[in-house]
Amino acid sequence: MGFSTDCIHAGQEPEPVTGAVTYPIFQTSTYVQPELGRHKGFEYARTKNPTRSVLEANLAALERGKHAHCFASGMSATDTVFRMLKSGDHVVAGENMYGGSFRLFNKVCEKFGLQFTYVDTACVNKVRAALRPNTKIVFLETPTNPMMTVTDIAACAKVAHENDSLVVVDNTFCSPWLQQPLELGADIVVHSTTKFLNGHSDSVGGVVITNDDAIAEQIGFLQNAVGAILSPMDSWLILRGVKTLAVRMKQHEENGRAMADYLSRQPKALKTYYPGLPDHPQHELAKRQMRGFGAMISFELGSLANAKKFLDRVRLCSLGESLGGVETLISHPESMTHASVPVETRTRLGITPGLVRISVGIEDVEDLIADVHQAFAAV
Repeated sequence: MGFSTDCIHAGQEPEPVTGAVTYPIFQTSTYVQPELGRHKGFEYARTKNPTRSVLEANLAALERGKHAHCFASGMSATDTVFRMLKSGDHVVAGENMYGGSFRLFNKVCEKFGLQFTYVDTACVNKVRAALRPNTKIVFLETPTNPMMTVTDIAACAKVAHENDSLVVVDNTFCSPWLQQPLELGADIVVHSTTKFLNGHSDSVGGVVITNDDAIAEQIGFLQNAVGAILSPMDSWLILRGVKTLAVRMKQHEENGRAMADYLSRQPKALKTYYPGLPDHPQHELAKRQMRGFGAMISFELGSLANAKKFLDRVRLCSLGESLGGVETLISHPESMTHASVPVETRTRLGITPGLVRISVGIEDVEDLIADVHQAFAAV
């Protein structure tokens, strides 16, 4: 089936008892078993819930995967992947990633003996050089948050697999509509379902998707053992959101390109970071690897004072953390999403006090550009 058809139908047969087109919210903690030693496929809601199971089947199909497990947040999904490792295992990770992922690795995982090396994953040779005999995972985020650097997933997967390392890709910025890492050689895909998958800023969640039966068995065991599960209500909200993922992403993409074009010509935006711009260092790679360039853009205003003036002036664009909603969200990475990253690292990567990140929504793009244009008058 096509992607739009899968968004609406994959994993979502009409509910068998009533024929309900929209799969119900099974708001229950446990299930009556007809007799000792026999149940109807459901024992306890931490282990399995019908609403969550339907969502997991749907998201697996969208990423062209066999197995999906949903979690209470994107961070709990990522955390569960790393619980497959043991003390002394090594990870190669991108030096520019979501600040919450860095905080998890730096402040939590390292306490349990995991070792991390951070490199610019846009350079495959740097990934290769960082590999060790005990490297178990290569963790990629592409495009990166917030510098929009693109990594060649297939090339990194090749060198990682030669070292018997797994490749994990955070695909949150793209959604499966723009990019399907499993098709490019990745072993595991993670998402914050909070973002484009849900798309309406009314749910927090995460998912782990794989084609590997053994990995799926481990993730399923950990999902039950640790218990950071997605609630039935959140599962239903994401199912509802995914039905319009394809049409939303088309508009996000169209608006994102128009906004990036405007920003690239705005003299007060000193530098615009967007893979769809011809001067982006990985523009050609993005064209090959992605089905479009998305709705995430960062741009440099030169100073914290300029960023504050600009962000205080926007009206239609909403100042706040998160991304991927139908409404345009604008943020200040240095003090918001990446505050947990050391200052010297932020500075080296370009996450400056003057950097602004925008998640372009699906409003009329002329209105969005007009709002941004009037905010530049304050700079």
